[in-house]
Amino acid sequence: MRDLNVILLQLSSTPNVDASLNDAEIWTRRALDRGPDIVVLPENFWGIDPPNKHLHACDLDDPEGAPILRRMRELSAGSDALLALGGLPERPSPGDPAAASGLLYNTFVLLRRGAVIARYRKIHRFDVTLTDGSVLTESASVAPGERPLVVRTPQAALGLSICYDLRFPELYRSLVDAGAEILFIPAAFTLLTGIDHWSVLLRARAIESQCYVLAPAQVGRHSANRHSFGHSMIIDPWGTVIAQASPAPGLVSAHLDASLLARVREQLPSLRHRRLPSPPAAELLDLTAV
Repeated sequence: MRDLNVILLQLSSTPNVDASLNDAEIWTRRALDRGPDIVVLPENFWGIDPPNKHLHACDLDDPEGAPILRRMRELSAGSDALLALGGLPERPSPGDPAAASGLLYNTFVLLRRGAVIARYRKIHRFDVTLTDGSVLTESASVAPGERPLVVRTPQAALGLSICYDLRFPELYRSLVDAGAEILFIPAAFTLLTGIDHWSVLLRARAIESQCYVLAPAQVGRHSANRHSFGHSMIIDPWGTVIAQASPAPGLVSAHLDASLLARVREQLPSLRHRRLPSPPAAELLDLTAV
């Protein structure tokens, strides 16, 4: 891992996709203008609960993609930064069983110089009935991904995940086993669960994995039925929150010190002390020579 300057976007997207994309574009441009190494957008940066999600689905193998992807590719093309899109609707290929079921994927997309260099499909779907009466059924429109993914870049080894994945520590153990040094956890965490669980779980993932955690989030009320907790965070491998967003849309930034990661892993070598069996291996995409 190298020393890195990173910026997270905290957004308050709505069912209005055009307005949500405009806001995301404005904040992304502001972030890129600062010259960071990595910029990360939250889950659903393109919009939350629009009337027809399928109308906005992206074909990631089509250079034109869809408006959601095309506008972000244009921003990425003018920058050397890695631009991480924390979750967008991906249209499955015609032969994919998800297509026959009328489902999409919730997909994390990593861009460099305007090109899609990696994609991760969210594995765990958020199907819950909360104590405030909220019913959220992600599986009604989203197919589950199958493969954990670590992307090795010249900057660092990046472990990818999305929102509800945060509650499944075996996923992050798999990412660490594949060499992850930074964990991406973009989210649209609900207000009710975020109050008690967001910070605790993020810090736990950082401490047990001895990784930096980048967790951009949605914030505020999106509609009558959706309210997100916000509190986007950057956490170091010791579990210290080194940057946190205020309760409004905006940017949060930090410098990631590579020597700290090495020092934590050397002084407290818990990853080497493990004795129980490892989870299934994550896929490793090596882009260091690209």
